[in-house]
Amino acid sequence: MATYAIGDIQGCYDSLRRLLDLIRFDPARDRVWFTGDLVNRGPKSAAVVRFVRSLGDRAVTVLGNHDLHLLAVWVGQARVKSKDTLRDLLTDPDADELMHWLRRRPLLHDDPELGYTLTHAGIYPGWTLAEARKRAAEVEHALSGRDYDSYFANLYGNWPDAWDPDLRGADRLRFITNAFTRMRYCDEERRLLLDYKGSVEGRPEGYHPWFETPGRASLGAERTIVFGHWSTLGFVHRRDVLALDTGCLWGGELTAARLDGELERHSLPCEAVLEPRPSYD
Repeated sequence: MATYAIGDIQGCYDSLRRLLDLIRFDPARDRVWFTGDLVNRGPKSAAVVRFVRSLGDRAVTVLGNHDLHLLAVWVGQARVKSKDTLRDLLTDPDADELMHWLRRRPLLHDDPELGYTLTHAGIYPGWTLAEARKRAAEVEHALSGRDYDSYFANLYGNWPDAWDPDLRGADRLRFITNAFTRMRYCDEERRLLLDYKGSVEGRPEGYHPWFETPGRASLGAERTIVFGHWSTLGFVHRRDVLALDTGCLWGGELTAARLDGELERHSLPCEAVLEPRPSYD
């Protein structure tokens, strides 16, 4: 039995199926993790969601910012943006069923046996792994409950930009959501920089990739954090992090990594390419 992790798909269904063929994925035997952002910007978001859902417990996907945006549009708390490619999902005959499945996906998945923890953007440098699990559970509870539309009514915004355990209500849930689904850079006070999406080399002075933030909290266990979201960062494999968004949709590749045993990388070019290459969100 093999366990693979795959970076952001963003509606590129054909590339996903080609990659699964390349790694000889067998749903009767193997498992696959997805870093989130199953949907948007690519041509076949509905097909991706339907396929991942069909894998049942052989697949784990965490929620990404594009997935949450889709859900916010579905509940009427956001509008479709000019670059969105979500209409195939929103008009699908099974849209409600697929959306209810999607909103019940986690923000964090941890496998102590493998030694990997999966999130879309990473783990906030002020949190231990135990704290991150608790914070993720707060948002998951809001998303899976009956009053989930009120969560989406307060989803958008960059404030607050730093964690305070005394945060309450919508501000608390918004920060947790941003940390798990939009984070890239933090300063030494662990404040999130959410409006810069460029390269590490061109980042504003005083900011660091979240996983290099000085004083980053210990996760309290041997873990490698698997994440996507950051296509300008690309593939990174270190003891503590594994970044898998290699810009499939933007002229790059779709990447899978085998997690059990010695890590193996498998990548292929994406057929659905958007030009010109935009700033990432």
